[in-house]
Amino acid sequence: MRSIWNGSISFGLVSIPVKLFTATENHAISFRQIHTADGGRIRYRKVCELDEQEVQSAEIGKGYEDADGAVIPITDDDLAALPLPTARTIEIVAFVPLASVDPLQMDQAYYLSANGVPAAKPYTLLREALSRSRKVAVAKFALRGRERLGMLRVVDDVIAMHGLLWPDEIRGPEDVAPEGNVTVRDAELDLADTLMDTLGEVDLDSLHDDYRAAVEELIAAKSESGGSISPATTEKTGGDAQVLDLMAALKNSVRAAKDSHGGPPDAAEKPPAKVTELDSRKRTSAPKKAPAPKKSTAAKKTTATKKATGVKGTTAAKATASTARKPAAATKKAGTEKAGTKAATEKAATEKAGTKAATMAATEKAATKKAPAKKAPARKRTSA
Repeated sequence: MRSIWNGSISFGLVSIPVKLFTATENHAISFRQIHTADGGRIRYRKVCELDEQEVQSAEIGKGYEDADGAVIPITDDDLAALPLPTARTIEIVAFVPLASVDPLQMDQAYYLSANGVPAAKPYTLLREALSRSRKVAVAKFALRGRERLGMLRVVDDVIAMHGLLWPDEIRGPEDVAPEGNVTVRDAELDLADTLMDTLGEVDLDSLHDDYRAAVEELIAAKSESGGSISPATTEKTGGDAQVLDLMAALKNSVRAAKDSHGGPPDAAEKPPAKVTELDSRKRTSAPKKAPAPKKSTAAKKTTATKKATGVKGTTAAKATASTARKPAAATKKAGTEKAGTKAATEKAATEKAGTKAATMAATEKAATKKAPAKKAPARKRTSA
């Protein structure tokens, strides 16, 4: 890497000899201008307006055109004779926090290297002082015929310098902001925050120039085919497109970002479950009603089982007694009613007969006693 400037850093009374190297390079693909009819190169020639003759670079100097249109020649010797202390010196004027430097002022970046072995110690001193203070140095320097503003900071083990534009070279943002009063809803801001969190951070080293790669492929394809290929048609996404539904666009963006990053679906996208509050009286009474039937049924089943068996039986016997209880009670009641009706009928017949023979009365009396004797076992069986 070739240095483009030699000088020194003025750090108070400390002078540090340094070399200046360009820290960036341009990888953009450059094109030549050609004549479309025959492919011939289009070149620019520097021609003097007075004699219309082409002029070589060695014959070209500098001149300043004033408001009246007159050109005032300025030579390199005139510029070198200027009392400019920063002609060969990067003069540090202050140390400030990095946040105080407006990124709009950032310009070309350079690396500063210690020029020679004696410069290594003061160079390292300045580098370590910058690292420990967590500040940057604001400096003035002259390069390519003009004085410029610079910012020194530490990058790894090297001091880097960013050229800064002068404050009066930064244009104001007037007439750039959207016209009219535009309001943004909180829900839209929340979705924007979600989208920012979903996209997260990125390793800048993983980013690359897709356009340059596509142009290189196009050049290679045209070179192999002799210069004639059918360009692929691509979908145009114009700046004239308008977002009609901002909320829908934000939601789709969040969904697409999660899919591309492989993240889980956000529970916040689902509508929250609706909770219905119950009346306090209903919440109090409901638990009391529910256990009551269960307790009563269980008690009835237990009583029926004990009466039916009289002893501890098997689970099947308990179930049978519980199931047969209601039919047995109905049978017992019907038998009692039938016996009572028959007894009433026999009593009426006895009163009507009145004076029948004693033998017939005895016979009827025996029959009457015999009938209950037959029913008693039936009631006992029913009860069993």
